[in-house]
Amino acid sequence: MRVTEDERMTIVVVPHTHWDREWYEPFQRFRLRLVALLDEVFERMERDPRQRFTLDGQLAAVDDYLEVRPERRDQVAALVADGRLAVGPWQILLDEFLCSGENIVRNLELGLRRSAGFGGAMPVGYLPDMFGHVAQMPQILAGAGLAHACVWRGVPERVRTSAFAWISPDGTAIRTEYLHGGYGNAAGLVDNPALVSRRAAELAERLSGWRSDDGQGTPMLAMYGADHGAPAANTPDLLAEAAEQTGLRLRVGTLSEYFADQPTEVTGLPQVRGELRSHARANILPGVYSVRAHLKQAMGRAERCVERYAEPLAALWYDRSAQRFLDMAWIRLIEASCHDSVTGCGCDETAEQVASRIAEAEQLGRAVHDLVGARRAAGTPRDGHLVFNPTPQPRTALVRLDVALPSAGAPVALETGAGAVVSTQRLGVTPTVLADDWYAEADLPTVLARVHGVELYGQEIARWSVSPPEEAPAGGPASSGSSGGRPPRSGALTFHVASHGDPTFDVAQVRAALAAATSTPDGGARNEASASGGGARDRDPGWRVRILAEPRAAVAALVEVPALGWTSVRPVPVPAPTIAPPSPVVARGRMLDNGLLRVDVADDGTLLLRTPDGLRVDGIGRIVDGGDVGDSYNYAPPATDSLIDKPQSVRTAILHAGPVVAVLDVLRTYRWPVGAELAAGSRSVRTESVTVATRLELRAGEPFLRVTTSFDNRSEDHRVRMHLPLPSRADTSYAQGQFAVVARGLTSEGGGGEVPLPTYPAAGFVAAGGADGSLAVLLAQPSEYELVDGGRELALTLLRSIGMLSRNRNAMRDEPAGPQLATPLAQCRGERTAEFALLPFQGEWHTAGVSAAAEVYRHEVLAFAGAGPAGGALPPDRSGLWADGDGVVLTSVRDRDGLVEVRVVAECPRDTTAIIGAGRPVAAARRADLLGRPGEILPIGAGGAVRLPLRAWEIATVQLDIESS
Repeated sequence: MRVTEDERMTIVVVPHTHWDREWYEPFQRFRLRLVALLDEVFERMERDPRQRFTLDGQLAAVDDYLEVRPERRDQVAALVADGRLAVGPWQILLDEFLCSGENIVRNLELGLRRSAGFGGAMPVGYLPDMFGHVAQMPQILAGAGLAHACVWRGVPERVRTSAFAWISPDGTAIRTEYLHGGYGNAAGLVDNPALVSRRAAELAERLSGWRSDDGQGTPMLAMYGADHGAPAANTPDLLAEAAEQTGLRLRVGTLSEYFADQPTEVTGLPQVRGELRSHARANILPGVYSVRAHLKQAMGRAERCVERYAEPLAALWYDRSAQRFLDMAWIRLIEASCHDSVTGCGCDETAEQVASRIAEAEQLGRAVHDLVGARRAAGTPRDGHLVFNPTPQPRTALVRLDVALPSAGAPVALETGAGAVVSTQRLGVTPTVLADDWYAEADLPTVLARVHGVELYGQEIARWSVSPPEEAPAGGPASSGSSGGRPPRSGALTFHVASHGDPTFDVAQVRAALAAATSTPDGGARNEASASGGGARDRDPGWRVRILAEPRAAVAALVEVPALGWTSVRPVPVPAPTIAPPSPVVARGRMLDNGLLRVDVADDGTLLLRTPDGLRVDGIGRIVDGGDVGDSYNYAPPATDSLIDKPQSVRTAILHAGPVVAVLDVLRTYRWPVGAELAAGSRSVRTESVTVATRLELRAGEPFLRVTTSFDNRSEDHRVRMHLPLPSRADTSYAQGQFAVVARGLTSEGGGGEVPLPTYPAAGFVAAGGADGSLAVLLAQPSEYELVDGGRELALTLLRSIGMLSRNRNAMRDEPAGPQLATPLAQCRGERTAEFALLPFQGEWHTAGVSAAAEVYRHEVLAFAGAGPAGGALPPDRSGLWADGDGVVLTSVRDRDGLVEVRVVAECPRDTTAIIGAGRPVAAARRADLLGRPGEILPIGAGGAVRLPLRAWEIATVQLDIESS
């Protein structure tokens, strides 16, 4: 086929590879292949200046290559500077729904910064293979200075052109290229030299139906590449021949070169608002959000540790010497966010490596916040604690402490640095007898060898005593190592240990005292062998050795803590009066009540929640176990499923009865099938007994119930969900995700070869209901949910247990999503835990304080043991930084070149004002973009606060020059 001059179309053919850094093989095995591929590509580019290559939008591939081939760095930089090699803008191609919004920003920031070191990043938000896209991505890309996005999965059916206007909730629009046919829509273009012309003509015909203009001015995009592959060496020659034969304009280029010819204007383009999660044109593989749930939980913990504890503590209360540790933590978090990593849809080796990477990120974060906490606590008396609040508003928070008691069993209160005395609730008593043993006199040196300086059994020696041997009363305990009763004469060595001991202690004094106590009247040693040849231990008096700890107890109390700041506390004898907790909580029988929420446990183990305004939610917490013969990408029930939702037995037990915190355990025993009979299309008839333990925790002053569900998973090929009936039927759910709260209906758009199950991810909370009330589930990590039974219930996935990376035949998907590879560890056998909280409320989510409750739920206060002289004055309260305003959510506090950089989001459907201030004087303030580049100067108002008007859903960054602490 040959086109006429008037019909000529310009097609930019982009040679590229889509590089899964780790997937069905672990990282290092894939890297071996990457190095071989890039060796070939770069050698070819060195010989032929016509060659172009786009390296998948992620700089990680460059890093991974140059770590093995450092001698190629100059060549790579030269190719980038020459415009022939396109790298970045991302550090890694992420899964957008399984990391925080802040992680997305840091990923882009790192990729752009490091790409600049090679000559510049590709100025395109290239998102070729993510399993859907978050609502705020247009605002994120625009905030980083990128004018184009390029996507494949998730685009709705109504988009019929190659370009559309993608609009964030705040109204930011960005011109977006739809990759019709995917990132490999021209993958086989030059595989067979004899067919290149025909395939080029067919490609032009396919693309012509997607043109955004009515003429020939705008080029079309053809992505020549696939997973882990390199373009043919003679691509420029073959395309030149095909252009001659067909009359098409076929041009080899990078994605940067293609988008350089594209307009940025969005006027007249089809509009798509919010997230892209349609199944209409491609699989979005939603099962990745519930497989290997432990990875999602670990990611949530690690991100929270770094974002909301370590970074703010270092920025507000420390010098910059910890920054490198934070950088390393972020690199690991970004690497773990890869779209085949935290998703859990790789081989078992990949999942284990990802888990290790996430664990290292959390370890680095903990190391930094412990370092800062220890430094700040050095000025707090050692009988006290310093308590840090990671939230940007002052709060009354529950703190759990291990404290010394005046005497065993004595009650204590907590004195605070603000001068208040608050009552405590005892949660448990620490054993005071750490050791009570009998030793032969000859073995006493062994006992003393356990003393290291002043340390003994993990504590410090506060005092000690030696009692010489004396006649023992009858009936005492038997001597260690003897077969008879207690020896007729015995001595005693006693150590008293505590958290802080006597720094002048010297074990030599103990040795001297023992020597004196064990000598005979004539000065000899009593344990010498007898003249008749008997051993020393035959006549050795017994020695009782005791190690006694100071009386201590675990206590809970409610204390006032300033915003992103500190208060100090220490135990004191209970005075009169103390400050009792507001809304004290009580546990009695099967009931918890704190005046704000009442929880009753029914005979079947489900819950009835009631609020003072008359809202009732009944039947909460039904556990439903069903079969799953799908894979890591898609849930698939067996043809004949059997659902188990009725327990065989129910038991309850009160762990703590209040008044500060009440905890009640609900133990339900079920019999679950051990697996699936794939050939029969059913579940196994063999069953295992499993006890699902649901711990209910209600705190004084909190309107939500904290829930922890755990069980020993002994079954395979199944899905476990907790069903939560709603106070009224819902047509819409509202899920907090990455800088936004998105509304979703009861169905999902289909058409792309995948059954469109309306299972969705949520990161911070999900809320649903209606005029008669609503229920919010507060989350600590990305979790999968679904509105079921026509919107009458919300089902939260606790576990999805599967054994295949991908199945060639999956009832929910037309084609494989990857190789059919066994993943036995994805069955997730063993102890499994899920944590969340339940908040019933009236009205709209954005007026009922749901976001604020989720903020409190996710961010517990930290307590650091004091290290100053005992009995000294408690340091006064210190406020670090506060951010307030209707719907304003803080997402980041970090050091940026000596300034404190604060990021907030207006998470509400109307314009608002953020008010940001600090506990120390603010010398200057300015706006910045997402990359930290400075913008307009902001006025500082009364009290040193900055007032920042925000559009609904706007992400805003402010940099403050705050006086040093």
